[in-house]
This record gives sequence, C-alpha cells and structure tokens, in this order.
Amino acid sequence: MGAGATQRERHQGTRQQGAPTRGPDSELRIIGGRLRGSHVAYSGDPRTRPMKERVREAVFNLLGPAVRDSYVLDLFAGTGAMALEAISRGAAAAVAFEQHFPSVRLIEENVSQLGASDFVEAVAGDAFFWVPRRLPTRDRRWTVFCCPPYDFYVERPADLLGLLETLVRAAPPASRFVVESDARFDFAQLAPLGEWRVHDYPPARVGILVIAGDTAEGPIARA
Repeated sequence: MGAGATQRERHQGTRQQGAPTRGPDSELRIIGGRLRGSHVAYSGDPRTRPMKERVREAVFNLLGPAVRDSYVLDLFAGTGAMALEAISRGAAAAVAFEQHFPSVRLIEENVSQLGASDFVEAVAGDAFFWVPRRLPTRDRRWTVFCCPPYDFYVERPADLLGLLETLVRAAPPASRFVVESDARFDFAQLAPLGEWRVHDYPPARVGILVIAGDTAEGPIARA
C-alpha cells in the first residue's frame, strides 16, 4: 500500500469528527495532528489494552517530526490508535496487525469514519506469522510500534525478541522502534539490537530505538 504526494496532501487537508460512538468509557481520541480531537471507538474489551493517552502523547512527543512520511507498522494494533495517531501526524501509510477479529472490524470502521482508508490497512492475523511476510520496502524510514499484551513478555519472550530482531535487521536507516511493556520486562534483553532509551510511565515502560546506518545486509547498527 503506497501513499503518493497527492494522497498525503488530500489527507493533510482532512479532519473529520464523529467516529463510531460507544460511550465515554470506550472512546479514545486522536491527540495531535490533522485529526486531533477525533474519536476512535473501541469495544472496551480488555484484550485490546489501548495505550493510555498520556503515554501515547509522551511517545509521539519523543518521536517528534520523525513520524512524518514514515511507513508505520503497528504490530499488535488493538484499537488501531497508534497507527491513526501516526497518520494524523503525517505518516505516509500504516499497516495495523491484529489477531482479534472483532477489533480488526472496529479498526476498519474507525479508519473509514476518519477518512483514512487510503493510508491505513488492517491485517487480521497473528503478527508473529504475518509481519515477517509483509515487510514494507526500504525506500522510506519505518516507525514500528510493538505494544503487545504484557503477558506476552512472560509467555512468548522468544517470539517477541525474534520478531523485533527480524524487523530491526530489515529496517532502513533512521527508522524508529517503540516497544511498550510493563515492569516484568527487562529492556537489557534488547541490548543486542541497539541502544534503547527507556522511559517509565507506570505501569508502562516504553523503550525507543533509532536505527543508524544500513542494517539490511550487515550487523545491527546502534543509535
């Protein structure tokens, strides 16, 4: 899925309110960019565990303008809020992977209501299986969000580390990785992939990695 200059211009001139409404306890809002203030509905299902608004705001402040024109991979999308927030802030395109089918349908509904169908694709399936098979081209930097269920860090640590290693090695220079966990995960386990800046927003911990150099054919670069 590409996003040419004409699409980006059309998108940046669009700001729509009125995504599906399911009550105040099941709504999120876009907090920055062209779609700021727009609502993102979700089912309230605890399996989606959307990133808290204050944490999402802090993450995008840390990423800054690097999100613009990047290709976004939202690995465990849940509500799709991270992908939509990135698109709102000028990302070129996004793919949201989510294995919970009702959540995928809601992501698609929100994307449509916000006029972002040209920019966000929802993939229904297991990120561990599909992401390595759907790697984007390296003609633009990536922004990768890895915000899985916290229990995955205990139940599937090898799968998570393997997925991140695959992506870091494939990512073009200047790509950004955002990994959200809770206190049970030790970011020292990711040290072989590069130098992570870790920020605490209890109960969440967020690590950010910036890729330096060309990692597609050689050793992983440290930023």
